[in-house]
Amino acid sequence: MNNIASYIDHTFLKPDTTLKDVERVCGEAIEYRFAAVCVPPLYVKKAVKLLAGSTVQTATVIGFPFGYSAIEAKLAEVVLAIVDGADELDMVADIAAIKNSDWQFIAGEINAILPVIRNKSRVIKIIIESGLLTIDEIIKCCELYGAAGVDFLKTSTGYSGKGATVEAVQLMRQYLPPHIQIKASGGIRSFTFARELLSAGANRIGCSSSIDIMKQSGNNLV
Repeated sequence: MNNIASYIDHTFLKPDTTLKDVERVCGEAIEYRFAAVCVPPLYVKKAVKLLAGSTVQTATVIGFPFGYSAIEAKLAEVVLAIVDGADELDMVADIAAIKNSDWQFIAGEINAILPVIRNKSRVIKIIIESGLLTIDEIIKCCELYGAAGVDFLKTSTGYSGKGATVEAVQLMRQYLPPHIQIKASGGIRSFTFARELLSAGANRIGCSSSIDIMKQSGNNLV
């Protein structure tokens, strides 16, 4: 059992994110020993400097928040994020392609991105926006990304209206290979809900309400 802080990606991805916001969340992440801080690409370099000497990883987003950037654009974002020092990259899958059942495109997208990630020993989390998908589409994503060998499959961006659910996490855990991890994100504002998602099979929790969750936890282990 662990303190819930070790599962949290402390996230601040608002469109009006300022440098002061990034300084604050990085300080909070060091204080609480969160797993990672997830910030907009613009602030990766700054976050890396602020987190230097700590165990907190620097994460950023790719193709965020809607996922329908061209593969070449996502690849350029990945390269820049790695150059800037990001440890973990949360990339939004092309949800439009998924809804069109264009699985060849989805496979081509991850096959273009993954070699760059692996060459630089970075972590890739694929966001599938589970709240917009059918059960069959989620299962197909699990099969495709599981076979590709991504590090995490992630439920949501937090921008689609429906975030993480226990049911989605359970379904993903059922159909993903055991070594592929799950990140639950979107609408997680309480310790109780975070603990339910972890019990359902999540390995990470992405949230901006991290401090509230820590206060609610009362240092209880999960």
